Amino acid sequence: MADAPSSPFPVALPAERLRSYCDTGHFGFETTATLEDHPGDLGQQRAMEALRFGLGIGHDDYHVFVLGESGCGKHATAFRLLRERAAARPVPPDLCYLHNFDEPLHPRLLMLPAGRGAAFRAEMQAFIRELKPAIEAALGSAPYSERIEALQDAHKAREDVALRGIGEQCASDGLVLLQTAEGFVFMPAKSDAPRPEALDAEAFAALPAAEHERIDAAIETWSDRLAALLDEFPGWRASLRKSLVKAAREALAPALAHLLREPRERYADLPDVLAFLCAVEKDVLDTAVSGIALDEEEDEVEIEEGARFPRYQVKLLVDHSTASGAPIIFEDNPGYGNLIGRIEHVMQQGVQVSHFNLIRSGALHRANGGYLVVDAERLFTHPYAWEGLKRTLRSGEIRIEPPAEAQGWSGALTLEPQPVPCSLKVVMIGDREIYYTLMENDPEFSELFKVAADFDDDLPRTPENERDYTRLLAMLARTAGLLPLDRAAVGRMVEEGARIAEDTERLTLHTRRLSDLMREADHYARQKNLACIGRADIEAALAARARRVDRYPSLVREGMLDGTTLIATSGTRAGQINGLVVVELAGERFGYPTRISATVRLGDGDVVDIERESDLGGAIHSKGVMILSAFLAARYARHQPLSLSASLVFEQSYAPVEGDSASLAELCALLSALTRLPIEQRLAITGSVNQFGEVQVIGGVNEKIEGFFDLCAARGLDGSHGVVIPAASVRHLMLREDVVEAARAGRFHIYPVCTVDEAMSVLTGVPAGEADARGIMPKGSVNDKIARALAGMTFARHAYTEGRAPRRGSGGHR
Repeated sequence: MADAPSSPFPVALPAERLRSYCDTGHFGFETTATLEDHPGDLGQQRAMEALRFGLGIGHDDYHVFVLGESGCGKHATAFRLLRERAAARPVPPDLCYLHNFDEPLHPRLLMLPAGRGAAFRAEMQAFIRELKPAIEAALGSAPYSERIEALQDAHKAREDVALRGIGEQCASDGLVLLQTAEGFVFMPAKSDAPRPEALDAEAFAALPAAEHERIDAAIETWSDRLAALLDEFPGWRASLRKSLVKAAREALAPALAHLLREPRERYADLPDVLAFLCAVEKDVLDTAVSGIALDEEEDEVEIEEGARFPRYQVKLLVDHSTASGAPIIFEDNPGYGNLIGRIEHVMQQGVQVSHFNLIRSGALHRANGGYLVVDAERLFTHPYAWEGLKRTLRSGEIRIEPPAEAQGWSGALTLEPQPVPCSLKVVMIGDREIYYTLMENDPEFSELFKVAADFDDDLPRTPENERDYTRLLAMLARTAGLLPLDRAAVGRMVEEGARIAEDTERLTLHTRRLSDLMREADHYARQKNLACIGRADIEAALAARARRVDRYPSLVREGMLDGTTLIATSGTRAGQINGLVVVELAGERFGYPTRISATVRLGDGDVVDIERESDLGGAIHSKGVMILSAFLAARYARHQPLSLSASLVFEQSYAPVEGDSASLAELCALLSALTRLPIEQRLAITGSVNQFGEVQVIGGVNEKIEGFFDLCAARGLDGSHGVVIPAASVRHLMLREDVVEAARAGRFHIYPVCTVDEAMSVLTGVPAGEADARGIMPKGSVNDKIARALAGMTFARHAYTEGRAPRRGSGGHR
């Protein structure tokens, strides 16, 4: 039999290994007040390169998706780079909409050099203010009135002369022309009257029948002549109207020319503006001289109080008069209308009506020629917004219209403005899950967003990076208007950065959490009227934060202390072990122990995961149970059937269980139940295990250790309590000061293990044992007891299969 190793039990870690303190001796400052600001891109070289590439490339469809964990400075860094690039780019043109005199439902787009849109709008507003007085003055002048009166008198005289001629001519046939309320009529005339006078009815009746016939024939003849003359009157009146129109145009033309002379001179370099001014001039002349009220639309849509002639106004959609460089627009509420723009309506006599002045710009209009920044998560909470953004980026134009899915929802007649050519860079910011989900499920996403800027969560903890980290902290404090930090406080922040990163050799880049901690420490420093933030203030802020979120952890711990939740921290018991779990609530994590138990019986190799059977076990947890089953079969049943059935359960657990960090504890509990070797309840354990029995790293190791420590401390530390962790997790230890001090005093211990054998040795106090050259385990070792127990169960199973009962105590359990 091979000799047992000289040290079969893992040794507890020294206190120095439980927390990596920051050496502030290499900091060349007393407070951060003397430090220069860091640009804020510490550790983000890869993301910065991607951002610069995406923002710099001029081709379409190279939009940028900035991905990373929340709070790692994605927004601040992206905006800093955007401001740098935007400052060097030209200001895009102003965007205006004008009334379309040919197609009123299709407003025309007018693009003007930056700043000239507002000036042109003011120019047209001044024109509108002066237009009505100018029209009234022109059409109310004495020469115009005299000319109109002369034209009307001439027309009236012409009609009178024609009618008088008919009356004189019909007298030769004994008729007289009379004008009645019903029109003109011919009547027989008295022959002896000094002037034409109609014959009365009695006199007409006394005339001979032949005379009646002659008179009737004459009346019919002259009636035809009168009708022919009256048929010419509309033409004469049309001619009069043309003359009146011509007179009005000739009277208005000089006034309009005077009003439009300066605008035409000022915008002589812009053909589109000149064309609009010509259209306005023509419309004013056409409507004014035809008797149509020029301000008729005021009765339909009130655009602004006191506004007149709204169709001559300029709708300034985007104004860049005060801008310098390309625009950077962050749309905080990226709904469809806020992105694409919308057309508002007003109610008029129960009907929705609209006007080009009711067109509202979207973020895409304001960002056109520059950069649009949106949060992916917010974008996808709005229906149709993502589809609208994709349609705009694909087509290269911004078309203000309802989403295709909603076009049939309203019967209101709406406008169809001319689309705006679109040229901009979209920067979408989100987490990695959203990015990879889009890449997998939306083919158009990968065609439009071809650049991914992936922000790291942490960076290596080197002396050089620690010095840069101090500048980053100084910049965060200065930006937030906080007191400067002294050297000790900076060292404590560096330590907290390592704890947040869960790695003593790395520092977190979650600047939001660092900023929040410094703000809270600043509060305590100011309460004491200090000139700078010290280490004690950082500690006070951390302690206060822990107290604020301690309600639930305290309830869990109290349940264990009063016996409601069964957790033993003393004694021994086979098949029972203290596992460790970590829970995250409201952004804070805490750990606590949970009892895991195992039972073993004769069977055919099944390990029943009660959590899975009750639908409380997640996929990863179930995988961990399968792996420990494979380990048992591979190590102890290579040449014989595994003749046991086992059950594993988290006692008093009523919530879903996920993760494989308890698989080492489950395996140790199972081996304890199999061998009847009792496990020390003064210890807790965490770690995952692979098929070769190797212990693997897990997360939340600090919170798990501290959770068990708090329970043991509440019951009283006696120097025997401790936690078994994977050796690979030692580099992640950044334990609280009280835990470190307890370990330094020998009242609490942390045992690193690399294999399940080492874990069983610590938990049971029995050497695991290694097989000699012949494969035989040292007698009395853990592995020897396991092999004997499994052999006994195999023997018993064969005996039952052959129909004979085994001898009591035969095989295993000796």
